[in-house]
Amino acid sequence: MGRVRSRAGRTGAIQMTTAYIGRRRQGELVVTRRPEDTELTPDRSFELVNHSPSGFEVGYRGSGPAQLACALLLDYYDDEQFAREHYIAFRNQVVSQLECDSAAVCWHLPGEEIDAAMAALTDDVVALADGGRPSPTLPENWRTVSRPDRRVFQRADRDHYIVLGDGTDEWLVVLRSQGDRAYPAPLAHRTVAEDADVEQVIQELAEESNDLIEPPEGEH
Repeated sequence: MGRVRSRAGRTGAIQMTTAYIGRRRQGELVVTRRPEDTELTPDRSFELVNHSPSGFEVGYRGSGPAQLACALLLDYYDDEQFAREHYIAFRNQVVSQLECDSAAVCWHLPGEEIDAAMAALTDDVVALADGGRPSPTLPENWRTVSRPDRRVFQRADRDHYIVLGDGTDEWLVVLRSQGDRAYPAPLAHRTVAEDADVEQVIQELAEESNDLIEPPEGEH
């Protein structure tokens, strides 16, 4: 895997003038694309991932910021595969750092800053479960992610992860949900003897995640 390259986007000269601004409207985060002054909605990004039916957010690593990150990359680069592969890393590095607490313009994100951020990110996942590749043994909405210390599997359409930890005499396999939490919350786990079929356990947890019916945001 190589370094993410700065992408040409729709048209070079026009794209360089593009910027996104955020403000609050009755408590809701509203994002506007300049110079067109058109409102960016999550509708198109819902076709790729559905992290936050209630809309966009910023300032932390959660569902609302993940939806915004996907929408920004999709709108700016007009490339579904690129947005799908890199929105989590973009959320973690950029969207989680934005702040918005008032009706005035809270943040301003020029296109060149998006390009600079993406050029600085790599496809190699070393700290977080970002991106990854499809696995022949997992459902199609799951990806295998490489980390130096453990194996991680990421669900493409939800903030769900499966983490395989190497214990002394057994494997600990944990299904987690990032959600709106700073630290992923466990949904389910299995302990498996080292000589057991751990791949089968991973598949079972992936299916369990797919079968989960998550409550609407706010109903916890």
